[in-house]
Amino acid sequence: MSLSTRNTIFRALCLSSALLVLAVLAGILLSMLIGGWPAFREFGLEFFTGSAWDTQSDQYGAWPAIAGTLSSAVIALLIGVPLSLGVAIFLTQLAPRWIRTPVATAIELLAAVPSIIYGMWGLFIFVPLFARYFQVPVSNVTEGLPVVGTILYARSPTGLGVATAGIILAFMIVPFIASIARDMLAQIPTVLRESAYGIGCTTWEVVRYVLVPQAGVSIIGAIMLGLGRALGETMAVTFVIGNANRLSTSILDPGSTIASRIANEFNEAIGLQMNALIATGCILFLVTFIVLVVARLLVARMKTV
Repeated sequence: MSLSTRNTIFRALCLSSALLVLAVLAGILLSMLIGGWPAFREFGLEFFTGSAWDTQSDQYGAWPAIAGTLSSAVIALLIGVPLSLGVAIFLTQLAPRWIRTPVATAIELLAAVPSIIYGMWGLFIFVPLFARYFQVPVSNVTEGLPVVGTILYARSPTGLGVATAGIILAFMIVPFIASIARDMLAQIPTVLRESAYGIGCTTWEVVRYVLVPQAGVSIIGAIMLGLGRALGETMAVTFVIGNANRLSTSILDPGSTIASRIANEFNEAIGLQMNALIATGCILFLVTFIVLVVARLLVARMKTV
């Protein structure tokens, strides 16, 4: 077989692989649109903004699940991103050699822990502690306050809630963000760091003005990867979020996400309820796609700066 023939075959195989991925993606989106179309047609825009989810009268609104999905993901990012960056900076800049490898290995092993293990640990260990040492004291302090009392007051301090789900998700996304950020920080040329130290910069200044700008594009990509994991997580969130179909201004109250609602109801769903669940899955697909587009725009902007 000639070299040109082998190159042609290799190019065709690579093209087929790329087209196969696109075809699977298009097939998933098309099947979800077809399955969810009866719900979209029946309720229209109210399906996105409505809060009713009544299986007896076939009235469905996805807004509580959408709000719970976004809220828990934002809480996870607020907690997980600083923690991940701190781990990455510690491992690349501050950690002694004897502890660097064990900690890095332990962080990477966290990514291999099944999500149901996080959910069980959250339900049986974290939820009681969170209720006793955070929800109850904070609710007692914030009760009656104008804004803080609305956001941080738990009407039923059982430990279950949107904030609990966000905290569990934060621990789940830390391995992904920390591992990528650590690898990117470690690949920055040593001469840049040594030059900064040579002109009198402190460790904080080296990290702030040298390392983070150099690895900014990769860090944004890692954060978006973690956000995608947080948006689509199912089992761990189902265990700890409370699975309540209601809107609440407090992050300590129970709620639901799109993934948890599908997991709870899909096996017994029939008729319009099944269409509504597939439609919520389509919304989750759309939200994930928007996150990907935003990530690409941010990366492109970072590259042009």
